[in-house]
This record gives sequence, C-alpha cells and structure tokens, in this order.
Amino acid sequence: MKVNRLMQERIRRVTLLVRELGYELQDSSYAEDSYSTGFLTPDGFEAGLFIDADSKFLELAFTFSFAGTMADFVRERLEEVMHVLYEFGCYFTIQSDSEEISLTVFSKIYFAGLNYFALKETVRDFRDALEAIQEVFVIEYQEGGPIDGDS
Repeated sequence: MKVNRLMQERIRRVTLLVRELGYELQDSSYAEDSYSTGFLTPDGFEAGLFIDADSKFLELAFTFSFAGTMADFVRERLEEVMHVLYEFGCYFTIQSDSEEISLTVFSKIYFAGLNYFALKETVRDFRDALEAIQEVFVIEYQEGGPIDGDS
C-alpha cells in the first residue's frame, strides 16, 4: 500500500518521539490511509496510537472490556466516567452486545503541537484519566496492568 508523504512524515515523527520517551512500539499496521500501533511503557502501561490521513490529530486509545452481564454496573457509572473524561480532555465510545461491553477512551494531540514534551504530558494525562476511570469501576491491579482493561 502506498503511503503519502504527509502520512510518512507523521508516522516517522510519532515513531521517533515514542522511542525517545523510552516506549516500545508493538504491532504496527496500515489500512486505508490510517496507521495504528500499540505502545508499551517501561512500567507496563499499554495503549494504542492512531494516525488517520484525514485527521490533524494523533489519537491515543485504551479499551476497558466488561462481560455483557455487567451492563447495569457499567450504565450506573457512565455519568461519573463522563465527568472524569471531561476533566482530562478525553472522550469515549461504547460498544455492546450480549457477550461484551467495550468502553474505549481516547485522547488526542494536534500534530502541529506534537513534540517530546507535549506527547509526554498527553500520555501522562491520559494515564491519569484511565486510573481515575479504574477507580470508578473499582478495577484492581495485578502484575502487568489492570485486571479488566486491555489496549
């Protein structure tokens, strides 16, 4: 697949900054003018990065997954989750079926302002938001990350 010059530059820049921060990139893929990869911090935090050719933002993403039977539990806490996300400048999507509920939290940073410190602070704020959401859902930690969350 041919990647245009702007996408190539964005991918190169993001890859360089992520590595400068000491994070490890994982499972990169291209699909229809978009790029996605996961990243892992030295302390075990994992999340996803997304670049879309039509967007001026780098997006970070993390997904919380719950059994479909926990719909009432999740629904009761959504307003509090929304307050947390507002506080940290994040947003979310939710998908559900009878077997699983997936709540994906996103943060984004404008490419024009993307530098080492901006990415470092955005990841820090994103992690703070995720920790606050984990508290809302009373998710306990285990070795390597949260019990019910994945990236």
